[in-house]
Amino acid sequence: MSETVRIYINSKPLDVEATATALEAVAAWDETQAAAIRSGERMITDSRGIQTANETVVHNGAIFRIVRARQTAGDDLDYDSL
Repeated sequence: MSETVRIYINSKPLDVEATATALEAVAAWDETQAAAIRSGERMITDSRGIQTANETVVHNGAIFRIVRARQTAGDDLDYDSL
């Protein structure tokens, strides 16, 4: 029997294998979000909003958030096209 750890993705608790990567954990939580990460549309951040590498091994209590990977000019209120 494999050891599991409790992590959180977008505030939702999830038990995954202790050897899982952040991306594998996201795939266990929501395969659609994992596909968006693989395609570059979304990325994984830690609880502080700092990008986390997909291959980072999870640890007990880890907090991950799934966010948009790219900001477009229309999303940036401070954008100046000059």
